[in-house]
Amino acid sequence: MNILLVRVSSLGDVLHNLPMVADILRRHPDANIDWVVEEGYVSLVRLNPHVRNIIPFALRRWRKSLGKKETRDEIRSFFARLRKERYDYVFDTQGLLKTGIIMGAARGNHKIGLANGSEGSGYEGISRVFHSKSIPLDPRTHAVARGRMVAGAALGYPVDTAPDFGLPGPRPGTRPYWMPAEEYAVFFHGTARDAKKWAPENWIAAGRALAPMPVLLAWGSPGEKREAEAIAAGVPNALVLPKLSMDEAVELARNAGLAIGVDTGLTHIAAAFVRPTIELYCDSPKWKTEGNWSPRIVNLGDKGAPPSVADVLEAVERLKGQP
Repeated sequence: MNILLVRVSSLGDVLHNLPMVADILRRHPDANIDWVVEEGYVSLVRLNPHVRNIIPFALRRWRKSLGKKETRDEIRSFFARLRKERYDYVFDTQGLLKTGIIMGAARGNHKIGLANGSEGSGYEGISRVFHSKSIPLDPRTHAVARGRMVAGAALGYPVDTAPDFGLPGPRPGTRPYWMPAEEYAVFFHGTARDAKKWAPENWIAAGRALAPMPVLLAWGSPGEKREAEAIAAGVPNALVLPKLSMDEAVELARNAGLAIGVDTGLTHIAAAFVRPTIELYCDSPKWKTEGNWSPRIVNLGDKGAPPSVADVLEAVERLKGQP
C-alpha cells in the first residue's frame, strides 16, 4: 500500500503529525509512506527512518519570485514529482486551500482530510472539495491525536497507544563544537507572539536556580538574540548560542538534560524526544499541544495563566525523580 501524507508546516505541526507513520505501519507493516513538507522542515521528517520519500514544497520561497522562470520550472518539477507515484491513500491533516490543492494534484484512490478545524486553527473549509472523505473530529482534539484519528478512521483501526514519533535518541560522540560535554539545560524562550512569552525576569530566576548547570539560550531572529543576551546577562552559567540551523536546533533539543520552553516547535521537539521537558503555557491553550505521553514532560500554565518561577522549580525537582 502506498500512502502520502500532506502536512507542510509549521514546525510543531509537522512534528505532531509524525506518530501517524508508526500507527499506519503497526497495522500495515508493508506500507510505503511518502510526505509532502515545506523544504525548511525536511530534515525533521528525515529523522523518521520509516518515511520512504520526502517531497519538498517551497511555497514560502516561491511566492517571493513567481515571475522568474526558474521558480515556475521548480513548481512544475514539484507537481511532476508529486504525480509520479499513485497512492492508495492521500491524507491532508492541515486543512488549508494550499494543502488541498496538493492533495487534488496527487494521484490517489482515496483522499482523506479534516471535516472541521480545531478551536483557534486556521482551517479553511474549501479544502474539503478535494476530499473523497472528510473526517469530523471534536474541535478540542489534541494536535497529535488529530492526524492519528483521521488515519485510523480511514484505515479502520483504533488510536489506543501512546504516540511514537519515530525519532532516534542522542548519538554518543557526535556533539557539535558549541554544545557542552556536560549535561545542560536549554531555554526555548523565543516565540513569534509576545503574549506567549515568559517574562525575562522569570527566565533569569530559573537560570540562577539551576546553577551550576549550564544554560544554553537559542534564538532565531535579531529580536530573540537580544532577549537571549538580556537573560544571559543575569545568569552567570548561561551561554547565548550562535545562530543554529534546523538540524543543529534539533540536536540541541535531542541532547538536552533539561528543556524549558514556551509553546513553540523546539520545546515540542524536546518533548517528542522524551527529554526532561517543562512546557510553559502563557497565552495558548494547554489542551491543544501539551506533552501528555510521558512523565518526563511537565506542562505548566494555560491560556491567560502563566506559570510562576516556583511552579517551574518544583517541576525541575519532580523531573529529577524520573528515570
